[in-house]
Order: sequence, then structure tokens, then C-alpha cells
Amino acid sequence: MSDVPRSYTPAEKRQRAWLVLRGTKQALADNVDPKLDARIDRIDAQAEDRGIREARALYQQHEQAQNALAAAKAKERTASREDRQAARQARIKAEQQLSRTEKAIRRAGL
Repeated sequence: MSDVPRSYTPAEKRQRAWLVLRGTKQALADNVDPKLDARIDRIDAQAEDRGIREARALYQQHEQAQNALAAAKAKERTASREDRQAARQARIKAEQQLSRTEKAIRRAGL
């Protein structure tokens, strides 16, 4: 298996498991159908493409969250006394968003 992230749909997981099981049975009988490997490769390619797109989107959101946090910190530092509480709340929200994107990246195994 490669280091490229793969994202399988539930239907793809079921179909791939069934194909692998079928291929294993055929291998025991020494009569493997090459179409099975081709179907598994197609499913893997689709999952790999989807995984790359999802990883790219997660990293893009993370980058945006980092930029928003930097802007919120700068705004908080330059805020007047009357606006400081609102700027602090905006910074806290930006930190929470950044934390959520980092957690999503970790959960995705990236």
C-alpha cells in the first residue's frame, strides 16, 4: 500500500473486500481472473484520487485558519480599548477554528 491517502466510500469498501475474498479463493484454486485485479485497481485509483483531493482541501482550510489567526492576533494587538474585547473574542474563535482543522488533519492520518 502506498503513502498516498485513500478515501473509500462504504460501497467501495464492501466491493473491494468481496473482490479480495473472491481473488483469494481463486488463488487457492490456482485460477485467478485478471479482471478482479483490474477492478480492485480501479477502486483503489478512485479512492486515491478522492483521498488526494480531500487532503488538499484539509490543508487549504488549515492554511486559511492560520492566516485568519494571524490577522486576528494583529487586530487584537492594534485594537483600541473599546474594541479589544471583540478582537479577543475573534482571536479565540480563530484559535478554535485552527484547532479543529489540525484535529481533522490528524484524524485523516495526514
